Amino acid sequence: MAMESARTEFPRLVYLTELTGLRLIGPHGARIGRVREAAVFPREHPQRISRFLFGSGRTKFAIRWDQVRKFAEDGIHLSDENFAPYYGDDYHLLLTKDLLDQQIIDVNGRKVVRVNDLALRITENGNEQLWVHEVGVGMQGAFRRLTEGILPNRTIRAVQERLAPNSIPWEACNIVEPDPQRRLRLLISHDRLEGIHPADLADIVEELGSEEREALFETLDEEVAAETLEEVKPTVKTSILRLLDSGRAADILEEMDPAEAADALAQLDEIEREEIVRDMEPEPADEVSELLEYEDDSAAGMMGTRHLAQPSDATVGDIIENLRGDDSQLKRLTHVFLVQPDGRLVASVPFGRLAVAMPDTPAISLAYRETVRASMDATADEVVELFDKYNLYALPVVDEEGCLQGAITADDVIGMLIPEPDRGL
Repeated sequence: MAMESARTEFPRLVYLTELTGLRLIGPHGARIGRVREAAVFPREHPQRISRFLFGSGRTKFAIRWDQVRKFAEDGIHLSDENFAPYYGDDYHLLLTKDLLDQQIIDVNGRKVVRVNDLALRITENGNEQLWVHEVGVGMQGAFRRLTEGILPNRTIRAVQERLAPNSIPWEACNIVEPDPQRRLRLLISHDRLEGIHPADLADIVEELGSEEREALFETLDEEVAAETLEEVKPTVKTSILRLLDSGRAADILEEMDPAEAADALAQLDEIEREEIVRDMEPEPADEVSELLEYEDDSAAGMMGTRHLAQPSDATVGDIIENLRGDDSQLKRLTHVFLVQPDGRLVASVPFGRLAVAMPDTPAISLAYRETVRASMDATADEVVELFDKYNLYALPVVDEEGCLQGAITADDVIGMLIPEPDRGL
């Protein structure tokens, strides 16, 4: 956080630790009280301080932002003394109560941080206003908190220059509000989080407490929530599904690969599992229910069912046309599997070969000479051995009649082989 040296005029950057305690001065010089709290009203403005609260005990009074004339060394000068009692408002974000020492998400840094202090910038627009500028999360903010009320502000500013700054712009902060009603009233959204890579968002989720996790998954876009849920460690995944309403959990699981959804549900008890599956749409529910019947350490238990099967007589142009608009297939696409009308697997074609071939080329002419496949009851060790021996990116899984039932990807195998990091719940 950029620090400003002590100077005679009132600094343009004020810290929350300095704001609380400033005198409120009436238009004729009378001292009205001292600031005890400040509030932002997000519906009105995302950064501007909307109310300055003063008073002691249970009775507090509020000064509106448009009643402030200027900020000065001796305090906040007001244009009038028409203030009213403050009874609390769920639409207000109280800076000291709701933000200090709270965890928020640093969207740029992709991490969860704790708020030590806030920097507020004075702006002029008719009257002087105070806007939230930065969130202090480092030693400077901690030092100001520790010395608040003990050392003069000028001394604190001089000493903090020697400490390493660490702050986050207010626009890069994402507040996680556990209370659904308050979250709705404050209009808190997670649009900025949805641009983060799911693996990074999963790391953030694992740092949050259970209430904050629930709040995050209740408000994220369902597709983003699904991609993030696929990335979190199994114990956290189970915890999140138990926190969510069964309908919301079902909506998220429907966006996941059926194999991933089945793995997530497998960790729940039977009653919890059935309740969520019952709330899912029929087609994904049937896919997931079928996968749940297989042993986890079998090829059937490892496979995904969203494989790309195409007719064995299809041309390259036919397959490319069939792919248009199907983003769910493109995410993990490495091979196209060619099948006969009865579903029997004929061949496997690397997608790279399709991409460079002429549209009228028969797809089967680009296939491997021999298609490596696994039976439904093949063990996990056998699957790993096939991937290692043939350097596979995808392995089709067939039933006793040779009909294609699913496919295992290299990612599935890697995920099984790499031990989960012990990051706790």
